[in-house]
Amino acid sequence: MEFLNALVSLSNFMLIPALAYGSQLALGALGITLIYSILRFAHFAHGDTMALGTAAVIGGTFALQSAGVSIAPLPTALLAVPIGVVAMVLYLLAADRLVYRYYRRVRAKPMIFVMASLGVMFVTNGITRLFMGVGETRFEDGARFVFSVRDFRAFTGLSEGLALRNAQAITIVTALIVMVALFWFLNRTRAGKSMRAYSDNEDLALLSGINPERVVTITWVITGTLLVLAGTLYGLDKGFRAFNYFQLLLPMFAAAILGGLGNPLGAIVGAYVVAFAEMGVTFAWRRVASYLLPDGIEPSGMVQLLPVDYKFAVTFMILVIVLLFRPTGIFKGKVL
Repeated sequence: MEFLNALVSLSNFMLIPALAYGSQLALGALGITLIYSILRFAHFAHGDTMALGTAAVIGGTFALQSAGVSIAPLPTALLAVPIGVVAMVLYLLAADRLVYRYYRRVRAKPMIFVMASLGVMFVTNGITRLFMGVGETRFEDGARFVFSVRDFRAFTGLSEGLALRNAQAITIVTALIVMVALFWFLNRTRAGKSMRAYSDNEDLALLSGINPERVVTITWVITGTLLVLAGTLYGLDKGFRAFNYFQLLLPMFAAAILGGLGNPLGAIVGAYVVAFAEMGVTFAWRRVASYLLPDGIEPSGMVQLLPVDYKFAVTFMILVIVLLFRPTGIFKGKVL
């Protein structure tokens, strides 16, 4: 019984939140991987474009709520996701036409693209803050829990409770569906095979008659969709604050690099490794340990390796270790 209570406590405060967080990172890291594979540069504006897309979803959510539109018990934001996707895709295509397309034409070095993406990042950040400000915005509505701690205790009879929030369940299910759909698209459709061919060998793909601009457009469309989904799910789970999305840039890049930059499967695996590492190192193990250790030797402290404020330090350490000892990542990258 004590072991079950320990497992429930661990699941409630670490495993389920880490699984949801990892799913959000995975969607963002997949976008980074696609851009790196197809366009061959590190997109440093990724976090801020995610924030802008989420801001568009929030605007659509508030408009729908004002009109009395709802899909309770699910959050209204799910209805506004297409609005955010359209806005994000148009914004990314405009940025590509105004900024990145020129550097592709002159075959600029990847570092030039990175610097250009930094400029796009600052512009995007300014636009987001102009409309959303710097404070926190909550836009979650509908039912809060799939089941609550009280329901779980009543059903199981355990002293420890477990709750599954709607946002967490939606995140996990949505991420799974999107990942399966993306792999199906890349492996089964003509457009997906064109993207893979372009990623493997650009010159040979051009000789085969593949239209590079079409491939680039499809890449931005998919990336914009992934960004909006990841940002919306993160916002439903933790609230919207523009700076928090900028901070997500580090764990998303760490996930992509850890898995193998350019490898979609690696991005997914890396995202969950980063999420569980962050949550595990900053988790207070006292409650779990009190169930597992004999009476009389329960820990008096939090049994926490690092405070929660240092979770990004964990990600940075993972990134440094990977770059030093296995720069190709868990899976060797640059393949779709």
